[in-house]
Amino acid sequence: MSQTLEEIAQQLHAADKKVQLIYAFNGTGKTRLSRVMKNEIAPKNPEDDEPAPARRKFLYYSAFTEDLFVWDNDTEGDEDRKIRIQPNTFVDWILRDRGQELNIVNNFQHYTSRSITPSFPPETVVREIEGRRANVLTYPEIRFAYTGGDNIENNVKISKGEENNLIWSVFYTLLQEVIALRKEHDPSQRDDNEYDDLEYVFIDDPVSSLDENHLIELAIDLAGLISSSRFENGEGVRYIVTTHNPLFFNVLCKELSGAARYLLKRNVAGQFLLEPKNGAANKSFSYHHHLISILRDAIDQDVVQKYHFNLLRNLYEKTANFLGYEHWTKLLSTAPEGRADYLKKLTNHYSHRELAFEEVADPTEKQKEDVAVLLDNLINNYGYWKQGEQNG
Repeated sequence: MSQTLEEIAQQLHAADKKVQLIYAFNGTGKTRLSRVMKNEIAPKNPEDDEPAPARRKFLYYSAFTEDLFVWDNDTEGDEDRKIRIQPNTFVDWILRDRGQELNIVNNFQHYTSRSITPSFPPETVVREIEGRRANVLTYPEIRFAYTGGDNIENNVKISKGEENNLIWSVFYTLLQEVIALRKEHDPSQRDDNEYDDLEYVFIDDPVSSLDENHLIELAIDLAGLISSSRFENGEGVRYIVTTHNPLFFNVLCKELSGAARYLLKRNVAGQFLLEPKNGAANKSFSYHHHLISILRDAIDQDVVQKYHFNLLRNLYEKTANFLGYEHWTKLLSTAPEGRADYLKKLTNHYSHRELAFEEVADPTEKQKEDVAVLLDNLINNYGYWKQGEQNG
């Protein structure tokens, strides 16, 4: 039954699960779900003169988190390049109160390169605190230095992928610190009580632009951190992780075996369906990722053989099954105009191999091209396998 995002948020909130994993295509609504969950867990009370920050009950990493970090490229001088941090309290807490700059740098370099070093120069500002003016240390910007051999270049601009990893590293370090504090069961024994009331952590696609090895490593590290957090008798911090990346989802499913798993869909009417995905349904990701690699290599090296049609049909059948299509041929509705019926017959013909001569005949050049068409149709039109910039 279709639901609104508000109803799905209520369903997730009511679930007695430490971890809930959600797979969804880009553009389905993952980022909006993070905001709806925030309003569900920590709604604003308009009657409060000074409401407590929502982050004390609900932490989330999403495109909204990335929006706190904005490039200043010094378009006039082209020398003083830096990221400006929009005013917020969680960056000040992790840097000023917890002194975690070095751990942020280490986490960032672990997934990128030791040659790039971020720094967080502090600034003192005057603020009104409880009716009194006071000097407060803030962290308004991030600068980057590049080290190559004996040379150091300051104030460099890093790539979009490196920028995403830096923002994730800030959040991940924050999460590490919060979990470390919350391991002490008695709040009175903790040296900081800022996150004593934290209920939920929502993480949306932290793997943009990572290569496969780093992506797997990040998934394992995140799963280990989540597993280490205390959750007893239904009490403790709960986690929701959403992603459009099948490999990331697959690794998390394996590492967090007790997690609830879902597929989030949106229909043409703008309603949503949160479909449970348990058991073998989640194991297909890694296998199919391998199939795609085999097919892509065969296409790139021009060594397509008839058995590649078998692999393609296997890929289509399992993808259709996971996504809830009644038959794999439904995925051909997005094939190049006028070619769906031909591609269906071609795939059936070679995957069944009914004629004896087909055992020795090689595919024609046209049929080799059709393998690429079929694979591109699946990857480009069904975001299940597409790894691009997150925009959910």
